[in-house]
Amino acid sequence: MTAAEAAPQAQSSPAPVSVGSAPGATPPRAPLIARAAAELIGTAALVAIVVGSGIQATELTKDVGLQLLANSTATVFGLGILILLLGPVSGAHFNPVVTLAEWWTARRGGPGVTPREVAVYVPAQIVGAIAGAILADAMFAEPLVKWSTHDRSSGHLLLGEVVATAGLILLIFGLARADRLRYAPVAVASYIGAAYWFTSSTSFANPAVTIGRAFTDTFAGIAPGSVPGFIGMQLVGAVVGLGLVALIFMRGRPAA
Repeated sequence: MTAAEAAPQAQSSPAPVSVGSAPGATPPRAPLIARAAAELIGTAALVAIVVGSGIQATELTKDVGLQLLANSTATVFGLGILILLLGPVSGAHFNPVVTLAEWWTARRGGPGVTPREVAVYVPAQIVGAIAGAILADAMFAEPLVKWSTHDRSSGHLLLGEVVATAGLILLIFGLARADRLRYAPVAVASYIGAAYWFTSSTSFANPAVTIGRAFTDTFAGIAPGSVPGFIGMQLVGAVVGLGLVALIFMRGRPAA
């Protein structure tokens, strides 16, 4: 879910830790193992928040609207805190589409992660997401691993994932283009909270989180058969989002 900032300093001095990190800019030069750990722990915590708050909500009320309100509220606060805490270390991506989009911007000459970093970040995010789902189940005495039976394969839900992911990528990389990354913890968390309600899919917008949520047959789960479709639409959404960034934040030509 979010980006780094500050270009690395000379090798003779360590890179400073900056407060307003979010995805979309050059990650700070913390050791790669530290960045991988931040992505793994951050994604695990995010999924534990999503799944755990969903379980808690269903135990407290039978009203589906209140369940979704509790789930989205916990996610907003939890995600904002995680971005604020771990952004200065890894960029707080917690999301393979954000990592891949950042790699693409670097490939096009902008700041971003390297292929080696992508190869470390993405597996760490997926492992973290699975661990977070198992942890949430353990905290609520649910079966540690039970495949979800919550089918989410309908076409309107897949469209919702395209919209949710495109909006997320537009927000993150738009903030980077506008030099507003210091607002990322609030902006990204607020967007995800809103997208819970205005998208039909309740805004997964994250392949790693989607995989993790297949491991729990609870409120936030997704049936394994629905996972490939969701991930495919999230990748389409990322492409759409990057296209919107290029169009809306087009750089003008310098004056003669």
